[in-house]
Amino acid sequence: MFFRKLINRQLQRFWLNLIVAILILIGLAIRLYGLTDPPLDYHPTRQLMNAIVARGMYYQMLPSADPQVREAAIHLMNAVEQDEPRFQNFIVAITYLVIGGEYVWVARIYSVLFWIAGGIVLFLLARRMVSTRAAAVSLGYFLLLPFATLASRSFQVDPLMVMFIIFTAYAFYRWGEEQTWKRALLAGLLAGLTILVKVTAAFPLIGMAVTVVLSQVGFRKALKSLKIWAMVLLAALPGIIYYFIGISGRSSTYFSFWTISLSSKLLDPSYYVRWLSFLHGIVDLTIFFLALGGMLIAPPKARALLFGMWAGYFVYGLFFPFQIPTHDYYHLMLMPIISMSLAPLAELILDRLGKQGFFWRGITAAALLFCVIYPAWVGRSVIFVSGNNYRHEPPIWAEIGQVLPRDGDVIALTHDYGYRLAYYGWWMPNALWPTSADFDLSAARGLSQEDFQTMFEDRTAGKRYFLVTLGGELEKQTSLKDMLYSNYTIFAEGDGYVIFDLMTPLNPETAP
Repeated sequence: MFFRKLINRQLQRFWLNLIVAILILIGLAIRLYGLTDPPLDYHPTRQLMNAIVARGMYYQMLPSADPQVREAAIHLMNAVEQDEPRFQNFIVAITYLVIGGEYVWVARIYSVLFWIAGGIVLFLLARRMVSTRAAAVSLGYFLLLPFATLASRSFQVDPLMVMFIIFTAYAFYRWGEEQTWKRALLAGLLAGLTILVKVTAAFPLIGMAVTVVLSQVGFRKALKSLKIWAMVLLAALPGIIYYFIGISGRSSTYFSFWTISLSSKLLDPSYYVRWLSFLHGIVDLTIFFLALGGMLIAPPKARALLFGMWAGYFVYGLFFPFQIPTHDYYHLMLMPIISMSLAPLAELILDRLGKQGFFWRGITAAALLFCVIYPAWVGRSVIFVSGNNYRHEPPIWAEIGQVLPRDGDVIALTHDYGYRLAYYGWWMPNALWPTSADFDLSAARGLSQEDFQTMFEDRTAGKRYFLVTLGGELEKQTSLKDMLYSNYTIFAEGDGYVIFDLMTPLNPETAP
């Protein structure tokens, strides 16, 4: 009887390990599909900014680079605003040097590996919290959710941030189990590195740290603990040095621009409705609320950590009232939180199903198989469609960069704040004409829009050419369209672009 149970356990462990390995391989394969597609499939502004910086670093370090090319690459790199430390850009640039060329898909491989590494540690953490079989469910959700599939292969710092959030959560959970100096220092170092990678990670990290410490030690003992103060110091110091000292001007401007000026939105109930509606499109609200329920029934140690992460996420949502209902990558930190919170609920369901007959267990296995195949196929389809939509674009932008004259400044109504042109065309517009979204953002801040004639004169002063690549946007701005086509000659036009010569009016006598 004993040996039969032992063999059954070993078989069960074998099948669970095989399932986990298959999930990891599927998650990896989906993300590497369409590897060489241009980085325009997901938030291209952010991806192109990072690609421009990595290219600038590469040419800066390349001994054999043409001096003019190096100068242009560094100039464009310096034009990109710096928020987070450029760790990932540097790693990508070094890889360019090693493999002998600029291949932007290298960044995609790194992002994918960061996400997969995070998934493996997430599985190990969920296994400690609940069980191996429940952890496999958490891993499956983390790796196969279509939104996460697309977002985790983009050239952004967020996949790296999510990986370190998971590493830090694991370290804090282990510290809660064994409160040694070694574990305290490791948790503090990982927390500090995570916040340094991207400061918004501080919200779930602070939440988890507070709840884990209070649940394990208590408030009074925590105040007297040197280990905890060491953790706090290690976690806070890197971020303080970089964000509050190193780029203090940029940080304060960002905070006042995106948080303070839009804080009135928090008083509007519709903000929270839009927040939930946006989440529904990303993770489905059914899963969202099931995960909240899973957190509530988790074992005490796991519940403390998960509750802190959930609380940190909700506070985080109050600091970014514009991005939360509009930018899906601002919710990537929620992916590991939901994934781990599903584990207690999965364990409850699987335990009940394990007591059913062979037929119902077969139905359950078929349902779980469908839950793997369907999101994997959807994720692959999204990548396929995105790749087909953008493969033709790089040559067009290269052509625009060649056609644009160099004898005068350029103002542009163009894609991605000019970064698409900067990366593929090696040319950054001198000024940008606002889009409808920019006008809406100004209105949300309570700023009144100046009359068109004054705005046009102010923004085009000293500019020689007006580039338009957003044809649909020009159709929306009828005053601008009429001004350009009625008063100025066309210098050049082609597939998706038109360049107006502001110094050559159609009718010099009636020119503005």
